[in-house]
Amino acid sequence: MSSTQDALAHLRKWRLERDDTSDPNGRIYKDQNGNVYHSVTRILKETSDKKALERWMARLGEAEAIQQRDTAATRGTLAHNQAEYLLKTAQQLARSTANKRNSIRWDDQGLARIPVPITQWALKRVRPNVPRVGWSAAGYARGLSDWIAENVTEIFASEFSIHHPAGFAGTCDALIGLKNNELVLADWKTSVGRKTTTDKDGSERLPPGHSYIDQCGAYSLGLSHLTGLKPTGAAIVLARRCGTPNIHTMTRAELDDAEQSFLERCHLYFDQLQNAIQA
Repeated sequence: MSSTQDALAHLRKWRLERDDTSDPNGRIYKDQNGNVYHSVTRILKETSDKKALERWMARLGEAEAIQQRDTAATRGTLAHNQAEYLLKTAQQLARSTANKRNSIRWDDQGLARIPVPITQWALKRVRPNVPRVGWSAAGYARGLSDWIAENVTEIFASEFSIHHPAGFAGTCDALIGLKNNELVLADWKTSVGRKTTTDKDGSERLPPGHSYIDQCGAYSLGLSHLTGLKPTGAAIVLARRCGTPNIHTMTRAELDDAEQSFLERCHLYFDQLQNAIQA
């Protein structure tokens, strides 16, 4: 196994220590040297415009808003779990098959490359046998798993952890190959409402500066820091209750912009923390 492949495999296990007591503002993580990291999602939440959320909560009432938020979180977890099972099981099957056929090759980045037909065969074989989820999440999970089985050409990692010296840590849903895009960060989302608009060319786009976009920037920074890999793009897959997901794709240049945007939000977040401590 190459050093790059080994570093990527190392990310499959969360290696930071969770600390729920040291910071009064919420959960933090620490590495073995005592360095502190805050979650990517927490940084995004605290640096987002909260006016829309406040209006939503005022319209629904606190109790109903909390119930809907918790329902959405459960739905997202169930859909994510099914996608993770599909990717991990198909990856194991594809690797075993490719090993038997002696068809794994190593690329210039040190990644093991399994022939696309073997990966696609493995995904389609595993897809009918994924664990079922509750009715509230069934449509979202089905749309997401169907999209994975139809579009993913290689599976490099699923549910891998990252952290970065800028002080953040998180878990990325997948690093995959797609048709015409070799090394793609994937982020699975579930949403009742449509968050994308359709461009003239038919592509789905999130608004510029959306937190989902900056989240991919964070994962790209962390992956590059820990493995040296630079993704060629990203795909934000927004599963819907019924029908195919909406897909916001990002180029390498757009990922560069998202990285910079997330780092700026990190600086704002830690400035806010420091100001709160001094107040």
